Amino acid sequence: MNIAYWIVAGLLALFYLYAGTLKMIRSRDQLRPMMAWVDRMPLPAVRALGAVEILGAAGLILPPLTGIALPLAMAAAGGFVLLQAGAIAVHLTGEDRRIALNAGLTATAAVTIWLATSL
Repeated sequence: MNIAYWIVAGLLALFYLYAGTLKMIRSRDQLRPMMAWVDRMPLPAVRALGAVEILGAAGLILPPLTGIALPLAMAAAGGFVLLQAGAIAVHLTGEDRRIALNAGLTATAAVTIWLATSL
């Protein structure tokens, strides 16, 4: 189970580290081709979302790696479940109805919560 956690959480953390970094450093025009919803959100909210994603990625990796505050890993994965629930709502209320990636990330974060119980 420990190896499974590291594989799933590591991939999830890499995804959110990448996505969060893009949201933090790129302009709205650079984000628009891959994230159509950015026009409906204020840029500071997009930047804040990027910061939350980066912090969540750290929360998946650092507590199990250091052995300190292990419940934070479950909290980070739970935060990603909530984040994706909000993302699905944003996609469905806009013109972009593609939610397959969001559903997959929700399921992956849920599995990560379950795997984190064995840490």
